[in-house]
Amino acid sequence: MMPGYDLLALGFNQLFTDPAAIGLFLLGLVAGSFFGAIPGINMLTLGAVLLPFSVQMDAGHAIMLYSVIYCSGVFGGAITAILFNIPGAPENAATAIDGYPMTLRGQSKRAVGAAILCSALGGIVSTFVMIGAAEGISRWAIKAIQPAEVFGIIAVGLAISASVGAKSFWKGWLSVLFGMLLACVGTDPIDSVPRYTFGSYYLYAGIQTVPMVLGVFAMSEILAQATGRGLMSSTNGQGPGLGLREIWSHRLTVCRATVIGFLSGLVPGVGATLASFVSYGTEKNVAGPDAGFGKGNIRGVIAAETANNAATGAAMIPVLALGLPGGALTAMMIAVYQLHGLEPGPLIFVTSPEIIGLVFAAMLLANVGILALGWVESHTVTHLRRIDIRYLMVFLLILSTIGAYAERNLMIDVWVMFGAGVLAFKLRELGYSLAGLVLGLILGKIGEAAFMKAALLADYSIPVMLSRPITALCLITALVITLAGAYKAIRSQGFTF
Repeated sequence: MMPGYDLLALGFNQLFTDPAAIGLFLLGLVAGSFFGAIPGINMLTLGAVLLPFSVQMDAGHAIMLYSVIYCSGVFGGAITAILFNIPGAPENAATAIDGYPMTLRGQSKRAVGAAILCSALGGIVSTFVMIGAAEGISRWAIKAIQPAEVFGIIAVGLAISASVGAKSFWKGWLSVLFGMLLACVGTDPIDSVPRYTFGSYYLYAGIQTVPMVLGVFAMSEILAQATGRGLMSSTNGQGPGLGLREIWSHRLTVCRATVIGFLSGLVPGVGATLASFVSYGTEKNVAGPDAGFGKGNIRGVIAAETANNAATGAAMIPVLALGLPGGALTAMMIAVYQLHGLEPGPLIFVTSPEIIGLVFAAMLLANVGILALGWVESHTVTHLRRIDIRYLMVFLLILSTIGAYAERNLMIDVWVMFGAGVLAFKLRELGYSLAGLVLGLILGKIGEAAFMKAALLADYSIPVMLSRPITALCLITALVITLAGAYKAIRSQGFTF
């Protein structure tokens, strides 16, 4: 078996001597970023569209293409999150919390610059770690990270997310709990018993994430503009860009976010969305209540974008070394392997080292390419804010409606988007956390499924399930975070909502 960095050298040699590989690399880089920036029509849509065509490609080219789309797609959604408060994907929802206020203050270019540099940094570091430790880390993760551990990790994520974006500790937790309640709509993850479906066949699959994200962020902003309560305006002010010196001054934030993102990416089903929120919440707690998070603190953008891109390299480790997908796009990668008669796992490092090397080289170059692509976008896309606000809102409404409908081609998703928009419009006026609501929905589904699987494995003995060291540590951490937040809230404001 070739060492990881020998595989990287082999991959670079293949990539730079094959014009077809270069062409597909550029296609994946640009298309992934473009689709990632379109609300609702994200990198998953692109991956699904390309899946039938991948059969006609060389196996290495096809797998490389999806790897590049994965890297650039996670980055792409940050642009609309920052400029319009509309995350291109759930992974970028945390970016909007401080990125959008920076745009309102005429600092859109600086915020986009932070997203570009930190996306690249997080991705590059995690890719290097992936190259050097893919097999060893994945073997440890598959033994140590079972459903009980996933449940514990999600509990920590929920505890942290309760402090993000709300006017008080209590409203933060109510937002998260309401999101978790919405996650119960659908069918039981074990017995498939319908819950809160009210007899509607369309609700059996639950409330989908994309329409909720579009409703909570995009529709609520459109409604705020329509009622004269919005903050967005057409502006020529983009402010100065961001230099490497400023990023260096936030190096500890970058380091913390990279570690959080990488560790989150290792956990199947958790990945970049949890990574960005946990990183953001951690940075907010480290900075303290007077740091101005939620009002345009660039550390919020740095923490979120570094973490969600650091998760991409980590998420590829179980895919390559064990054949275990960590999310929807990595599941498509498994399908691409199988379409070409390959089975991802430890043996592929021996039987097809040229494919692994090409993936390593392409992912590393894709994260470097984000810098070049992002530089172009920072000098072009930010000018969209010059469009008259009335026309811009109509355009965003049409785009959001298409995005909500496109995922499943069902009108109920459009109605969910509109309903979520009305609800979020009122909730944000009352000081509740929109980010907490969305994360409660996303993590509630994953957390419930993980808990039920862990209970089955432990023969429904909850003490046995919770006695696992990592699970116990995570749950204790979540409890400490919650109790500390409650103590601070009671001391400063009592039980005032």
